Order: sequence, then structure tokens, then C-alpha cells
Amino acid sequence: MPSGVPKGENCQVDMDSKAGDLFSAEDAHPTGTGGVGVLARYALWLPKGLSASVAKEWFDKRRLSIRPWASFVDQRKFSKPRNFGELCQRVVKNVEIYNSNYTFIFLGLILYCIISSPMLLIALAVFAGAFYIIHLKSLESKLVVLGKELTVPHQMSLAGAVSLPVFWLAGAGAAVFWVLGATLFVIGSHAAFRELEGSDMEELLMEPV
Repeated sequence: MPSGVPKGENCQVDMDSKAGDLFSAEDAHPTGTGGVGVLARYALWLPKGLSASVAKEWFDKRRLSIRPWASFVDQRKFSKPRNFGELCQRVVKNVEIYNSNYTFIFLGLILYCIISSPMLLIALAVFAGAFYIIHLKSLESKLVVLGKELTVPHQMSLAGAVSLPVFWLAGAGAAVFWVLGATLFVIGSHAAFRELEGSDMEELLMEPV
């Protein structure tokens, strides 16, 4: 019997090489320099360039720039704008000041919509599974359609086309419009009725026209 690496170890080496193709070494290893704790475990589902470390960095930046929620919802700071000009000033400035708060409100509405609709969860699972299978196939051999190699965005589009009937059955279109409508209503109302702080008003008056 020829001597060599045990079969089980060969399997491990092969899996490691696959992971190296899918992800960078820092992102794939939970304890590496790019490790991000629990999120790093889910990096195995992300193609290279969409690593968990990138998502965590974006999330942390947004979280650190959030204005205090107590001040955000303080009813004493809300009033009806005196005229249309003041309304526009409030909307522009409040969107600039509370953009991170508004981002998390938007994400919260998306999460609520998904959780409250089991069919949407199934549709998202079908999309994720289709994309994962297509991406693995592209690693084994290049996928070419009409003479062009399928890039990651193309693979996501193909996965979306495959799962489109499930999204249609789940009423994804109505869910998208609901999320957008609810987001515009909540953010628009807050931005229009939230009074500007004294320092914000001074900064607004000092801006060149």
C-alpha cells in the first residue's frame, strides 16, 4: 500500500483550498487577524469581497455614529414647522444628523417584514441556496453564458431569476412597497417635526448660500 497523507487529511486539505477560493484567509478564520467573532463563522456563506469583516466594519461605523435614542424620540423637541422653508431646512439637516438612526429604522422595518412573512423567509432561503450552488459550480469550472464568464453580480442575478417565482408567490413586491412606504412615513415625519438644536441652526445660518 503506497504511503502518503491519510484520506481524512486529504479531505481537509481539499476543503481548505475551497475555502481559500471563496474567502480570504483573514476572513475565513474565526481567530485570525480579520476574525469578527460569531460573524466570522458565517463568512463561509459569503463570496470573496463580501466578507463578514466588511459587513461588521460598516455596522460598527453606523452604530458609533448613532445619536442618543432618548433625544431622538424626545417629544419636547417636536413642533410644527412655521413655514415650508423651515420644513425643508429641518428635513435636510435632520437627515444629515440622524442618518445612522434612520438607517437602523430602515433595517428594523425590513427585518420585521421578513420575520412576519414565513413565505419571504422561504424565498430568501431559496435565493441564498441557489446563489451558493451557482457560486460553488463557478469555482469548479468557469460558467460562461453567451461567451461571457459569470461574475459574482451575474451569479446573484441568475440566483434571483431562479428564485423569482418563489418571491412572486411570497408577495415580495408588496413587501418592498410596504417597507419603502413605512420608511418614508417614519423618517419623513421625524425629520419634518424634529426641531433643530441651537448649534445646528447656527451652522445652518453660517453655510454659504
